[in-house]
Amino acid sequence: MHRVIISRYDHIDLLQEDYKKMKPSIRRRLEDFHSIPPEKYFYELVYCFMTPQSSAVNSAKAQSVLMEYDFQNAELDPEPLLHQKDYYIRFHKTKARLLVAMKKQYGEILRRVTNGDPAFEKRSWLAENVMGLGYKEATHFLRNVGLNDGLAILDRHILKNLKKFGAIRSLPKTLTKKKYLSIERSFQKFAGEIGIPIDELDLLFWSSETGEILK
Repeated sequence: MHRVIISRYDHIDLLQEDYKKMKPSIRRRLEDFHSIPPEKYFYELVYCFMTPQSSAVNSAKAQSVLMEYDFQNAELDPEPLLHQKDYYIRFHKTKARLLVAMKKQYGEILRRVTNGDPAFEKRSWLAENVMGLGYKEATHFLRNVGLNDGLAILDRHILKNLKKFGAIRSLPKTLTKKKYLSIERSFQKFAGEIGIPIDELDLLFWSSETGEILK
């Protein structure tokens, strides 16, 4: 259990000042996520398969190329499209195999994420049943299609900031399911105590690291 003690947080006033400045842009970005129709969910999931160990910019470029080639409907090996100088995707061979497997399963995936279950149940199913998706990637996907509902995307940017502001004591060496859920609870408590919704705080941390509000 990660205990959260408000008096130990450093520079919370500066974080809240940044939030006030960025709040309109952050909320517009979240509205963008909520406005994505189900027929576009497939390529948002493709994007989330690309991001581990690869940049958000390169992942978005790879996503766009796969859309141009109609990967969802075409008989296509995606591997050559992920091994490009302009948007190199690390572990492209493995990710290509995972994308092909996901495409075969996608009908079931879409039914599961649109069935009205709570977000944490959708995430658990995705992480346990879709090869190549862990809790982070499953949460990322649900956030990007407006179905996240307060869950945490624990990537390195978020973890770094949680440690910086005292919400966790140290960076985890690995993220098991138990560790992920424990840190997520600390993140949720931290967000509640400083008065910033967790989805908005996620994007605030991202923008502070990258200078942009990406997805």
